[in-house]
Amino acid sequence: MENKNKLTLSKIVERFSYGCGDFGCNIIYTAMSAFLMLYYTDYAGVSALAVGTIMMVSRVFDGVSDIIMGVIVDRTKSRFGKARPWLLRMCVPFAVSGVLLFSVPVSWAPTPKLIYVFITYNLVSTVIYTAINVPYSALNALMTQDPYERSVLSIFRNLLATAGTLTINICTLPLVEYFGDNASAWTKTFCFLGLLAVVAFVINFFGTEERVKPAGTEEGITKTVPFATGMKALFKNKYWIMMTGMLALFFLMYSVNGGATVYYAKDILGDRNLVGTINGIFNVVQIAGMFFIAMLVKKYGKRNVFALGLALGIIGMLLLNFSNGTMSLIVVSSIIRGAGNACGGATMWAMVSDTIDYGEWKTGVRTEGLVNSACSFGYKIGNGIGSALLGLILEMGGYVGEAAAQTASALSSIRVCFVWIPVGVYIAGLIIMKFYHLDKEFAGIIEDLKKRENQRR
Repeated sequence: MENKNKLTLSKIVERFSYGCGDFGCNIIYTAMSAFLMLYYTDYAGVSALAVGTIMMVSRVFDGVSDIIMGVIVDRTKSRFGKARPWLLRMCVPFAVSGVLLFSVPVSWAPTPKLIYVFITYNLVSTVIYTAINVPYSALNALMTQDPYERSVLSIFRNLLATAGTLTINICTLPLVEYFGDNASAWTKTFCFLGLLAVVAFVINFFGTEERVKPAGTEEGITKTVPFATGMKALFKNKYWIMMTGMLALFFLMYSVNGGATVYYAKDILGDRNLVGTINGIFNVVQIAGMFFIAMLVKKYGKRNVFALGLALGIIGMLLLNFSNGTMSLIVVSSIIRGAGNACGGATMWAMVSDTIDYGEWKTGVRTEGLVNSACSFGYKIGNGIGSALLGLILEMGGYVGEAAAQTASALSSIRVCFVWIPVGVYIAGLIIMKFYHLDKEFAGIIEDLKKRENQRR
């Protein structure tokens, strides 16, 4: 009994440590999604359309760097494994780049400001975030092949990611106000938050272990897969294509909806501090929901739980749209959306990891880094398009950052970003899930991979 308890405690510690990686990632990712556009337009004095264009163009470079980093991860040979070394190497540069992102020299002329934005945005997104997030995304598949344990790891990932999002949503604006509610206050705020991210990644590194080897690979020997071979294998993997498309749509939605939240609170509800209320309730419910997801996954499967989350997202958004600003309905909407996001977020990354095993079974090629980096390429393209859409829609609606009151068309553009684009994405997701059947096939795939491994020995 004592050994069993020790094993259970060890697993809990490892699951928590694994989740800390996405807590650290979300320190910067959520800040970029929820507050960066506001910082640029209202504090740094940069055009929303210009920033949106920079973000979209930058995703091209970002996507290329993701693929490069995926190849690097697959070819990394270290006593710590393929992915874990990069968590330790990049955590401090990650924090420093986040501080630089929120340090635009406000006294500069418009053109030098845009150059600074372009350089620092790409430093964060194209280089540093990629170098730490791609290895982290590959870590799940390298830790275990057990589908239930992957689901539990994904739940802990989403649980801690949500905690990171909650931290940013609740703490950022109060910290900015505490430090003086000016441009330099954002720099000071992210000095503190960057340090928090470093601590999270250090826990992630020391608390996890890589155990999975490709089928037929001898212990300690890593087979290098040529890049062209890996890419051909990816596009023979129908489930990877589905999940990459799903991630691209989701992160497009996250970018548009997340960036519009502060505008929705400030200009439609009349109080920007309601961002903490709206997102706080959403995130708390999401965190609470995580404790029930493992049970639902065991009974209904990842795909069905994911689809349930999409349906709840549609209901929550429609309720919000017709709430007419009534706070009680906004709260109910946040609760429903939080439950939906718990279902989706807790299963999405485990489903991506499952596509790695399907791809190995289908093609004989196993590339955790390339699969996750190509997924990352897809969702970052979606995120970049979302950032550009947010800036474009706000500009088309006539949003003016310094205006005391926004026009009716500007308010409508905020509603489109905050409500209707997410509804469209959820509907598209339900259509994609109609063709996803990997849950039913997975047990047979793992059994066949084990037979192949035994035959090669």
